[in-house]
Amino acid sequence: MDSNLLKVFVEVAKEKSITKAANKLNFAQSNVTSRIKQLEKSLGFSLFHRVPKGVILSNEGEKLYPRACEIVKKIEEVTYDMKNINKQEHLIIGSTESNAATRIVSFLLQVHKDYPDMNLELITNTTRDITKELLEYKVDIAFISGEPKSDELIILNKVLETIVLVEPKKETCPNVFLSFKNGCAYNEFGQNYLKQISNNEHKNLEFGNYETILGCVKAGMGKSLLPLSIVKKLNYENELRITELPKELANMPTCMVCRKDCIPKIREYLEEYKL
Repeated sequence: MDSNLLKVFVEVAKEKSITKAANKLNFAQSNVTSRIKQLEKSLGFSLFHRVPKGVILSNEGEKLYPRACEIVKKIEEVTYDMKNINKQEHLIIGSTESNAATRIVSFLLQVHKDYPDMNLELITNTTRDITKELLEYKVDIAFISGEPKSDELIILNKVLETIVLVEPKKETCPNVFLSFKNGCAYNEFGQNYLKQISNNEHKNLEFGNYETILGCVKAGMGKSLLPLSIVKKLNYENELRITELPKELANMPTCMVCRKDCIPKIREYLEEYKL
């Protein structure tokens, strides 16, 4: 059985769509369809049912899926190990936008200086999405907000964050919570925190970057919760009313994590790096 066909099968099953799977794999849609048909022919049964919104697994497909995932994962692990059998040649780094705004550039520059022959790649997203990428072996290490919730991950390094409530300095602040997009750990934490301390409902507005959030807070549009390091980095420390949250309520370090079964060869270096 061709492992490449299984890889296509797994991606279609995950996305529940041939079109979306083709985009993820950078294949033509016809190529994905052809490979699925080829796999079905070799096995002797259909793997998917077509539905209005895409495809769903057949009974036979449901049985194949976990085994196919295991095979694809093992092949990726072997390929990774063989490519890096003597040294870490390639490091894919996932990072939250908050970490990218404060310390990722200095981290990348130092790693490049210490390992000039290593190829570095950076992907930024929310904690939720970056964690998903890590669990699916799409990144090697990830900077996430808060302790990892999955038992498949271990912490290589961490830095404590001071979480603050930021409000307009002069204007009366409306009951509006300004946050990064859904999937951000500070978004989820902030909404829960405001519910605990206030009887008022807060409207939630989501944005794509922290400078916009802080600018809107300064303009009196609402309040936000985020690391003090971002406020300082973007030079808003003297522009806003800042309230530091107690550590027992807001213990959300930035953690550098990796998979237990896919630890980078430069583990010792990463553990000793001063974030």
